[in-house]
Amino acid sequence: MPLPAPLGYKWTMPVKERVDPSEPVDAREYLAAQPPPHRIDGALERIQALVAESGRHVAVVDDDPTGSQTVHGVPLLTTWGREDLEWALDQPSGTFFVLTNSRSLGPDEAAQLNRDIAERLADIGKPVAVTSRSDSTMRGYFPLETDVLRAGLGVEVDGVVLCPCFIEPGRLTAGDVQWVRQGEQLVPSAQTEFARDRSFGYAHSNLALWVEEKTKGAVPASEVASITLADLREGGPDRVAALLSEMTGARPLVVNATEYSDLECFVLGLLAAEAAGKRFIYRTGPSFVRVRGGISESPPLTPEVLYATRPRQGHGLVVVGSHVDMTTRQLEAARALERVHAIELSVPRLLDDDGRAGELDSVVEEAGRALGGEEVLVYTSRELAPADAGRSALDVGRSVSAALVEVVRRVAAEHPLGFVVAKGGITSSDVGTRGLGVRRAEIAGQMLPGIIPVWRLPEGSDHAGMPYVVFPGNVGDEGTLAQVIEILRGDG
Repeated sequence: MPLPAPLGYKWTMPVKERVDPSEPVDAREYLAAQPPPHRIDGALERIQALVAESGRHVAVVDDDPTGSQTVHGVPLLTTWGREDLEWALDQPSGTFFVLTNSRSLGPDEAAQLNRDIAERLADIGKPVAVTSRSDSTMRGYFPLETDVLRAGLGVEVDGVVLCPCFIEPGRLTAGDVQWVRQGEQLVPSAQTEFARDRSFGYAHSNLALWVEEKTKGAVPASEVASITLADLREGGPDRVAALLSEMTGARPLVVNATEYSDLECFVLGLLAAEAAGKRFIYRTGPSFVRVRGGISESPPLTPEVLYATRPRQGHGLVVVGSHVDMTTRQLEAARALERVHAIELSVPRLLDDDGRAGELDSVVEEAGRALGGEEVLVYTSRELAPADAGRSALDVGRSVSAALVEVVRRVAAEHPLGFVVAKGGITSSDVGTRGLGVRRAEIAGQMLPGIIPVWRLPEGSDHAGMPYVVFPGNVGDEGTLAQVIEILRGDG
């Protein structure tokens, strides 16, 4: 069961009124009105040195397999037995990912797997800082996962760091509000389609109010602390360290950030506070992970790098399960490419016990024929199947994802593949683990700056060296999926 956060904290900063913005704002004007950024020369190098000095690994427990968008050269696990965790802790990288896909599970299952990971890490006994990596648009099991992780680790934490920003696609935190960039505007996250998620919807963009909402009032908004842009940009790391020194009792802490210099400033202060004995657990988006791990930026992957360890073999298979509006627009652009054969997988037939097998056989047969001369794009029909009394939205999602897994497994067993792309969180996790049998891999880097990770499959696997592209459902613009396909086949 989730642990209630204790109340009665003290904080020297006055608590301002917590309100949700009523409408979008002009991005350029709003950001220009903030205090000027405080950029610290050599900040990342200083972070790297402090991370090495601490001897503490960063374990990123990721509720969705797409969260490694900002890193490279980092090991990942899709399973979390003791032997697997020990392997990850022995790798040269000071950061590793454990991909749980817990956002696709019910709350009891999500709690149990987080508990298992935390207890095994505690039992291994090596110093570790845990990041509960989740969605930059605020979907997922909070506070359940951070509560269970800190209980499983068996250590008292002084604060729960909430840092959802994802700089590259414009998911920014300012004024304690989570903003989503759409064109020239910043839209409050609660006013976007993501807040209407059938499983993890929410009503508040102000993160203090969001915490109150998600904890069902156990932690009122007035008790949520905040590191403001002014703290970061006018006070610097010393101000951050001083504020963190006051944290006690697992108090939630919102970190505002609109660019990487804000995160670098915060992490320098955070590492100083931790070196002085403070302990925190983190609930964050992808951008925090790169900075906390001291991981440098890396350019997007080129075909020469993608196929450096194994020349491309055959054509590529792209599977699309995500149903967010942006994915549907990206799908249309990808279908318009030359030498791409698109196949629709009917969701209504997949959910019909009498029609499921025939639908799968038909799609697998058509995909096999087309792969002889072109890339194949398999996508689920765009209508959302309604949940009913006997089947929840998560149940429907799992059933559809299982069908995509079967398509990939059967096609990959019979045909050489140059690459595989899976679009959507549940889809990409299930395709990687069950369709391609990935247990351990390396995050090779990104297809495009900071938004689309590529796994390099290890020696000994059935598809050693093949690039596997983990494409989130909610990033990029209308042409991004088409662009990724063109890069993978050497056209871009």
